[in-house]
Amino acid sequence: MKLSIVIPTYNEEGNISETVTVLYEVMEKEKIDHEIVVVNDNSKDNTLQILNELKSSTPSLSFYTNPGPNGFGYAVRYGLEHFTGDCVAIMMADLSDDPADLVKFYFTMRAQNCDCVFGNRWIRGAKVYDYPQPKKFLNRLVNNLISWSLGLKYNDLTNAFKLYKKETIYGLKPFLSPHFNLTLELPLKAIVRKYSYVCVPNSWRNRKSGESKLKIREMGSRYFFIYLYCLIEKFFSKGDFRKNW
Repeated sequence: MKLSIVIPTYNEEGNISETVTVLYEVMEKEKIDHEIVVVNDNSKDNTLQILNELKSSTPSLSFYTNPGPNGFGYAVRYGLEHFTGDCVAIMMADLSDDPADLVKFYFTMRAQNCDCVFGNRWIRGAKVYDYPQPKKFLNRLVNNLISWSLGLKYNDLTNAFKLYKKETIYGLKPFLSPHFNLTLELPLKAIVRKYSYVCVPNSWRNRKSGESKLKIREMGSRYFFIYLYCLIEKFFSKGDFRKNW
């Protein structure tokens, strides 16, 4: 089973080399057939130059420049149109996600034949390092409210680090989110549409270099829009979009 890893990237010259190199080394060590798909979201720094330099030492690396419109969601969506694997993971370019956890995701999917594997940073076995307290408070409040209102057991919905089968990604289209609200759209749609999923604890570490692209003040209404869309689909679509068993 070939694994694709989609990495949206914007102005990550301080992180992208280490992220790609470490990821490649881990995949090779575990002998996982894979591809690393980096989507350069029209970076203004040296990200593209670094990617060109990495190509010679990283045979599984392919990279694209998103022609626009730009934004985290658009970049991920561009990658989801260009991956070639049997399953696809979304990872951040700053190495906040641990490649060793992706190995666990991959073998969990193979062993349990589930449609999705969702990382959870807040359950037993998970580790979180240097998470900003205001963002942590807001994260837990929003995720727990969404989970409670929809009757879900999973409460790390906005965690982008997840693995989906190729067929699952096709079943979640069309995508609506242009920004970070895509991290909520994908798992909520998967759950509402009755795709099977397994939760796995994962670690998270704050970035070493650069600034986070997530602007909380700009995202509230966008997350709310996706939440309302999935809420309406869950209770009023009569299952029209559910997985075709």
